[in-house]
Amino acid sequence: MPRTGRRPGNQDTREAILAAARTAFAERGFDGASIRQIATSAGVDPALVHHYFGAKDKLFLATMQAPIDPGALLPKIFEPGLDGVGERLVRGFLGVWDSPAGSAAAALVRSATQHEWSARMLREFLVSQILRRATTQLRLDPAEAPRRAALVASQMIGLAMTRYILKLEPIATMPADDLVLTIGPTIQRYLEGPLP
Repeated sequence: MPRTGRRPGNQDTREAILAAARTAFAERGFDGASIRQIATSAGVDPALVHHYFGAKDKLFLATMQAPIDPGALLPKIFEPGLDGVGERLVRGFLGVWDSPAGSAAAALVRSATQHEWSARMLREFLVSQILRRATTQLRLDPAEAPRRAALVASQMIGLAMTRYILKLEPIATMPADDLVLTIGPTIQRYLEGPLP
């Protein structure tokens, strides 16, 4: 007699949830995807999704195989406020990329340049997990926040590409402190300087 009801909790269940989440996040984005929809697609109860992954942002990070949890890192950068945030952001960014998590971050960026699905997921990661937190925690003017956040993202992604992917000299081997002092003021200007 075939079994009915909720799928048992095991590795197959976890993988089914992740597969359903990847599809949901890629098709509907972070905001449009729901735990209930993901659970239904995976053939499990929503409580089982919460059991394995907790909140939706944790499920999203697992789906992305994100090398860091922005919820743990970003408060240290943003909570002190706008003053000096450019240097703190660059220092934190370099700290992640120069750590063992840097290899996974490089893989995400490389994949995003080659596959549309990966590009969508990286974009959702940047918007939902990093840029939205920055604009909220730094209390940026809502009318200017998307533009300012996108400018910051362009600088940080450019830094990742030149230092860690392309390994363009002298950026590739510059001491982190020099990069912080050079790029930090540009980030600061993007966040609080006048916009054209």
